[in-house]
Amino acid sequence: MDKKQAILDRIDLLNRAARAYYQEAAEIMPNVEYDRLYDELVEWEKETGLVFANSPTQNVGYEVLSELPKERHPSRMLSLDKTKSREELATWLGDQEGLLSWKLDGLTIVLTYEGGELVKALTRGNGEIGEVITQNAKVFANVPLRIPFTGRLVLRGEAIITYSQFQKINEKIGDVEAKYKNPRNLCSGSVRQLDPAVTRSRHVRFLAFSLVEAEGAGAPDFGGRRSGQLAWLREQGFDVVKFKAVTAATVIEEVGRFEAAISENDFPSDGLVLLFDDIEFGRSLGSTAKFPRDSIAFKWADQQEETVLREIEWSASRTGLINPVAIFDPVELEGTTVSRASVHNISILRDLELGIGDRILVYKANMIIPQIAENLTRSGRLPIPETCPVCGAPTEIRDENGVATLRCGNPACPAKQIKGFSLFVSRDAMNIEGLSESTLEKLVDLGLVKTPADLFRLEGAREEIVSMEGFGEKSYQNLMAACEAARETTPARLLYALGIPEVGVATAKLIASACGGDWETMQALDVDGLMQIKGIGEVMAAAYVRWFQDPEHLALVEDLRSLVHFQEEEHTEGDAFLEGVTFVITGSLEHFSNRNALRDEIEKVGGKVAGSVSRKTDYLINNDVTSMSGKNKKAQELGVPIIDEETILRWLEKGAIDE
Repeated sequence: MDKKQAILDRIDLLNRAARAYYQEAAEIMPNVEYDRLYDELVEWEKETGLVFANSPTQNVGYEVLSELPKERHPSRMLSLDKTKSREELATWLGDQEGLLSWKLDGLTIVLTYEGGELVKALTRGNGEIGEVITQNAKVFANVPLRIPFTGRLVLRGEAIITYSQFQKINEKIGDVEAKYKNPRNLCSGSVRQLDPAVTRSRHVRFLAFSLVEAEGAGAPDFGGRRSGQLAWLREQGFDVVKFKAVTAATVIEEVGRFEAAISENDFPSDGLVLLFDDIEFGRSLGSTAKFPRDSIAFKWADQQEETVLREIEWSASRTGLINPVAIFDPVELEGTTVSRASVHNISILRDLELGIGDRILVYKANMIIPQIAENLTRSGRLPIPETCPVCGAPTEIRDENGVATLRCGNPACPAKQIKGFSLFVSRDAMNIEGLSESTLEKLVDLGLVKTPADLFRLEGAREEIVSMEGFGEKSYQNLMAACEAARETTPARLLYALGIPEVGVATAKLIASACGGDWETMQALDVDGLMQIKGIGEVMAAAYVRWFQDPEHLALVEDLRSLVHFQEEEHTEGDAFLEGVTFVITGSLEHFSNRNALRDEIEKVGGKVAGSVSRKTDYLINNDVTSMSGKNKKAQELGVPIIDEETILRWLEKGAIDE
């Protein structure tokens, strides 16, 4: 019997039983059977010395760390030299035997064990200094907390998040802008969380790829081979990156086999690694100032396929933005069939000089998002629609920080209506669970929902809802419960849910806070009053006032006010050292799970977060401070300082802005 696999299977079974019992009020086995299996697991762990982080025999706490300490690596961690030539790999290997493995696209981690216990985990950092993430590593899905070897063990590996887990996490994020761009960014932010509970919820996995040292009784000599080290690490309970023994005669063929497996992989990889199997031979080669000479990386470019552009589909949104989407002959990319890709805006459409029938190259950015790489024929620029594809109203082209966009000016556009309902029910708005956009379309098509207020009057439409495709009695009851729960809300949530132009989550909170949560005061604000609120500019203020001057909008608000009940806003006690300071957040984050999490931390200490850069913005937070994005350009024009996440994190930790 494979004891490691038996232990993992038993852990999975017991965890499922506990989850059913404690979270779902159900039983999948009698208590006596659970106790018997649990006791047997304890014996197996004692017998093998293997104890995994997710074992029910462990009780790893979720201590929230106030900071991530830094620590210097004993020796500098170098990057790998790279090649895209398969023939060069064979030449590099010469007459030596090598190991070929995946180059995983995650975050490199160094683990240290002493006395069989995991005592330290460091990120690679800059190669010289890493961040201590020991508490987080203890909640990785597959890292052993104890191992049979009781000497000092140091190993390196890659922390990753699988594609399937990445998709599950992104599906739960309603705000498109807040979705994670790729598994690596999500993994980096998850591993470096201040709260290990968040790390554990992301199901981060660790794959070992290198043994740094193993000192003490019981350490074998591994036969002088890297393959021996990896096999021994597997015996200690670690998941090891897949590797294959190769020679100069077989390496090109094996690269082809690895490449053919990419479409089957559930983990992100951006190439392969080839290293000498002979440990002493590799060490004798030394290193350059930048690269070790005992290993080399093989990088393959994004798979590109040529196809023919057949159509540009114009997709309208609730904000009035109409985005071009390229429709082309289907091609296979990274194991899936792709036939469409967003062109994003008018500027990109014009730069590509797209025309129907053009031959284009398409690829998947980060192996996920279809994009047009190049237009090979550039037959000419496509005509821009003069009317909205949904409602037929006139369109207009706007220039926003040098980027041309197409918009529909009709406030009654059906596309805006459906998208508006989606915003209304979203997590940061009224938070009505279970109302997807497709369900909203069905409710609108049946005439059950004409205004957002109608979502609170669905009790009498049981027969129609139960008969909808994909629905039944249980779905109806769940929907009713969600709508009822959403009646308890806050002024800020309702304000954001209304979909007022320029008023996002942060702005709605700013206004509600400035008015003490009093709805009548919020609704009666004029332009001057709004502009007294730091973070709100003239354009936003004017849009706000215009919205509340519309009789139809006023009728909707009055209707909604009769159907919901306001809770008191939560206020956090503490040192408000950021009182009066306004931030704008853009780009991807690493330390925080998303922008909302960072926004919440800023607001706890008195700061405010706005949605756009203006003269009232004090700081723009962007990890890519050299980016030429629209917000960075605007900040530079206005003289607004651009700071990175490390800076705001440091301020939050010490409770003061750097002098």
